[in-house]
Amino acid sequence: MSFRMPPEWAPHERTWMAWPGPNPTFSTDEELARARAAWASVARAVRRFEPVTMVHGPGQGATARELLGPDVDLAERELDDAWMRDIGPTFVTDGRELAAVDWVFNGWGAQDWARWEHDAKIARQVADLAGAPVLSSTLVNEGGAIHVDGEGTVLLTETVQLGGGRNPGWTREQVEAEIHAKLGTTKAIWLPHGLTGDYGVYGTQGHVDIVAAFAGPGTVLVHSQRDPAHPDHARSQEYLGLLRAETDAKGRRLEVVEVPAPTTLEADGHWVDHSYINHYLCNGGVVLCAFDDPRDETAAGIFRRLFPQRTVTLVDARTIFSGGGGIHCITQQQPRIPRS
Repeated sequence: MSFRMPPEWAPHERTWMAWPGPNPTFSTDEELARARAAWASVARAVRRFEPVTMVHGPGQGATARELLGPDVDLAERELDDAWMRDIGPTFVTDGRELAAVDWVFNGWGAQDWARWEHDAKIARQVADLAGAPVLSSTLVNEGGAIHVDGEGTVLLTETVQLGGGRNPGWTREQVEAEIHAKLGTTKAIWLPHGLTGDYGVYGTQGHVDIVAAFAGPGTVLVHSQRDPAHPDHARSQEYLGLLRAETDAKGRRLEVVEVPAPTTLEADGHWVDHSYINHYLCNGGVVLCAFDDPRDETAAGIFRRLFPQRTVTLVDARTIFSGGGGIHCITQQQPRIPRS
């Protein structure tokens, strides 16, 4: 049996995260303090449902422990930034053994503000901590740039895997071949781009995990910007039309579930990419981005309907989004392997 990436709703062994340290993303003491409080809130929310390991930089363990409490595991390694979804490994399994895909990481397309000397190595270090052999890839890719249904289908974005800053010279066919080989998928569904705000400072240039995410076999959640004043209104209509016309790897027509965007359109003079799609599923729980917005409860209701056996926990994600991502971006699941 070949390796494949299980869907996020499959049982987890634990969640991996990375602790914010001084870096260009959080350049002032105040920004760093807010980021650490936000990361800690997510870690504690996830820890209600499964073990969490927080990787932190040298000399930062005491601060992490103070904010995280006693029941989050700590591991010290060199870090540049704190987006474990992107810098960490993508765990895969053959049903008996665990392995970890180590994509090439180059600072989200070698962006001029990014540093990645240490983050480019963290996937292998996390794999070692998890006791998982490494499957090396030559593709520049991040965990937030893929989403799988566990039954052969993967969501991708043209401006990420085919963007010039990541994989110049790669064809769509070459990207798909490498993705399928590492994830065990057989069909790729490409979105043309991400949300508008994801192309600004600290943006990922179009990660799919704030746009669309599988919620079960044949079911996909899609960010729906209802306000025509926001440029993502047109993009949402494009995504919805594209995905409604698609079938998955099993040949099923996709059931598309619209998740309305928060009502806030701008922050600090820029379009926001606030999105409830960037949630995290853990054992028995859904950790959902909140924005102190009237739509928070609307989104929570959608997730409660889709995951009736899970507890939905809302965690304020505005600080995380101000740094370029959301709750899904700072978490990475390690699937549980059945005990023999």
